[in-house]
Amino acid sequence: MKITQIHTNKPQSLSFEIFPPKKEEDFKNIDEMLEILCDCHPEYISVTFGAGGSSNNNKTIEIAKKIKNQYNVEPVVHLTCLCYNKAEIDEFTRQLSYEGIENILALRGDRNPNVPAKEDFLHASDLIKYIKDTTGDQFCIAGACYPDIHPEAADKVDDIKNLKKKVDAGAELLLSQLFFDNDTFFNFAEDCRLAGINVPVIPGIMPCINAAQIQRMVTMCGAKFPEKFQKIVHRYGDNKAALFDAGMSYCESQIIELLANDVEGIHLYTMNNVRVAKRLTEGIKNLI
Repeated sequence: MKITQIHTNKPQSLSFEIFPPKKEEDFKNIDEMLEILCDCHPEYISVTFGAGGSSNNNKTIEIAKKIKNQYNVEPVVHLTCLCYNKAEIDEFTRQLSYEGIENILALRGDRNPNVPAKEDFLHASDLIKYIKDTTGDQFCIAGACYPDIHPEAADKVDDIKNLKKKVDAGAELLLSQLFFDNDTFFNFAEDCRLAGINVPVIPGIMPCINAAQIQRMVTMCGAKFPEKFQKIVHRYGDNKAALFDAGMSYCESQIIELLANDVEGIHLYTMNNVRVAKRLTEGIKNLI
């Protein structure tokens, strides 16, 4: 099933993001992780894909197959394009078609200093258009969006303009990068509507549960922390257990407010942490 159908049939959805484990011994335990996550009843699970040259990319399809065939949950396969040419993308979409996987999250991908970029696709919108042109309506294609503004965008206007290109190219749904201030998302969603972006915009949420992770989020995606969250970090940053509990509580409150304001779903960045996924879904099980 295409995830746009899921969103049509259900006013608010729950979905997860996971990544293929890098260590072979961890990959052997993937079924245990998937069983726990699928018991949380997500409508779909997205599986990440390397930006270029990653040995885990074959595992992306393998995991997606398990999600669909063993656990009867719809998979969404991430597909990056910066380091791939058209022939490689064609081969990948053929594989997805063969396996009956209908959903793609089309991304440019991070720049990899060890893998040279190719010239077929410079932007995610290029990839979206190419897949639409070559496969028609075979896939539901989702795009990514940044409530805190894409790190490479000149400003908010430039960012929304580029996002509109993705939708005009064929993106049917947008999954957001993580954010920690709900007002940022609400303002962003309104900007999208004013720009004529009329596809579902699903907020992406990740609990910050340790100090190293918090610093990583600031560095990687330019996430901005509101004052109330900064106070939590200042108060509990040296206490691992307390910061975990405080971070989880903050995240749950964030989700509750989003759902109360009629967002069309919650996309949870699990970081493959089943403890986090179980605790959060238990806290909102009667809301969604």
